[in-house]
Amino acid sequence: MSADFEALLEARYSCRGYLDKPVARATIESILTAAQRTPSWCNSQPWQVILTSGAATEALRAGLLADVAASPTAQPDFPTPREYLGVYLERRRACGFQLYEAVGVKRGDREGGTRQAMENFRLFGAPHALVVTTPEPLGVYGVLDCGAWVNNFMLAAQRHGVASIAQAALAGRSPFLRKHFGIAEDRRVVCGMAFGYEDPAHPANRFRTAREEISAVLDWRDT
Repeated sequence: MSADFEALLEARYSCRGYLDKPVARATIESILTAAQRTPSWCNSQPWQVILTSGAATEALRAGLLADVAASPTAQPDFPTPREYLGVYLERRRACGFQLYEAVGVKRGDREGGTRQAMENFRLFGAPHALVVTTPEPLGVYGVLDCGAWVNNFMLAAQRHGVASIAQAALAGRSPFLRKHFGIAEDRRVVCGMAFGYEDPAHPANRFRTAREEISAVLDWRDT
């Protein structure tokens, strides 16, 4: 079982190109059932999930693109990182450079970078999307629990051969999502996700990000 879990962690990646092939509802429900076992603070299970398929995904895709065109400035419910410094900035840049190289965007090509960024709002062509919200009163603990749910959903999806990508970019369209889906005012948008079957021929799916050695992130103390 441990080897299977480690294989899932190794295989999962952020997929940025999908086949025009929906995932069967029974498969999605199996993934959701697994994710529902996510532990949470006092078992509060704060996540509420809006999931789209078919015409609903197409409506969301069109709505997001129109919203960005009309109002380019993001308006997330939660503050975005104030600044990336040191090794965090290095890792962020490395990921971006890998993506741009894979899709043929040269450094300094702002138009190309913008075009690739807009793929977020096309949902990378995925047939399904979801939006995760948390109750406002739970604050950071609700967000933390929702993050755990998102991670477990992605790993459960990988087990079924379904690719995914968590999307902070969708959280930046919170006012649109609230209106589009009728999200209650007492809930906050944590993130979105696109998922479906990967397109192995898509250039954006040809790179993998690295992970640090344990020694770089661990301060182990015995006394």
